[in-house]
Amino acid sequence: MPTTPEMSMDMTTVGDTGLLETLQHEVAVFARRAEQTRLGGVGQVRNSMDRAAYLLLNRLDKEGPMGVKALAASMGIDSSTVTRQVAPLVDTGLVKRTSHPEDGRAVVLQLSPRGLSRLDEVRSSRRQLMAELTQDWAPEERRAFCALLTRFNDALSTRMAATPSVDAPASS
Repeated sequence: MPTTPEMSMDMTTVGDTGLLETLQHEVAVFARRAEQTRLGGVGQVRNSMDRAAYLLLNRLDKEGPMGVKALAASMGIDSSTVTRQVAPLVDTGLVKRTSHPEDGRAVVLQLSPRGLSRLDEVRSSRRQLMAELTQDWAPEERRAFCALLTRFNDALSTRMAATPSVDAPASS
């Protein structure tokens, strides 16, 4: 018999209430600690970077130059949020705004050489921190944690994409 998401949720929560309570608590603690340290890595003050800046710079590095709308869509956030978050990155020289080669009216965001250098510093520091935090983990434990965390993040992304935002107008 096929199960609906509601049935699946009921079946999971009935048998795993304690486990789910622990999971939600640990995710909340993780989120708080990650924000407190900004996962700055080793030498946290010099190598910290706020989450929004890190994710934007990382996306521009991985996917290349793109417009605000494309960047917002690839990150699953609103264009106005990207515009607001990119402004200080442009002001500090980490991101360059250029004209679109085919449509001079459109703006393209691009990681600057300074931005790439700063991103590399932060990534290196964060990798070192991850190595320190998991130094007594077996390689297969690191892989399993990474796979499960990726799966968890993917499930959150899927849920966010399927759930209308609270400030979005209701469709009729």
